[in-house]
Amino acid sequence: MPSFDVVSEIDMQEVRNAVDQADREIRNRFDFKGTDSVVELGDGFIKLESASEDRLAALVVVLEEKLVKRKVSLKSLDWGKMEEASGMRARQTATLQAGISSDHARTINKAIKDFGVKGIQSQTQGDQVRVTGKKRDTLQEVIAGLKESSIDLPLQFINFRD
Repeated sequence: MPSFDVVSEIDMQEVRNAVDQADREIRNRFDFKGTDSVVELGDGFIKLESASEDRLAALVVVLEEKLVKRKVSLKSLDWGKMEEASGMRARQTATLQAGISSDHARTINKAIKDFGVKGIQSQTQGDQVRVTGKKRDTLQEVIAGLKESSIDLPLQFINFRD
């Protein structure tokens, strides 16, 4: 029986490269001189800090540009609130979302059922969703529907088997 898995993964090497490129760019750009702006990659998060809120907003734009160039989906970032740090500075943290939580898995399963494709079954297996069907064409319809859906996760489709 044909099947495939729906997963949400992040290539951490590409994220690390994007953070390094953003850090190099802010060190060389004239509009960031004297702001002591910082972009740091932690374990599952990216921390940004700058001298003011507008410099922090510009820092977010630089980071997002680098992530997009490296083909890391911006849906995988969960931006926290902008906070005031000591010394009139601004700070913001972006959490990296990898894996499919149980709430998102329920949303994906519901979306698959709402497509109305006959002979399709989906089940949650840990942090992925396995979709099985009788025909390869129906599975491809489900993939196309999930790509067009408004789920707030970057989805990848792996292990397509006949």
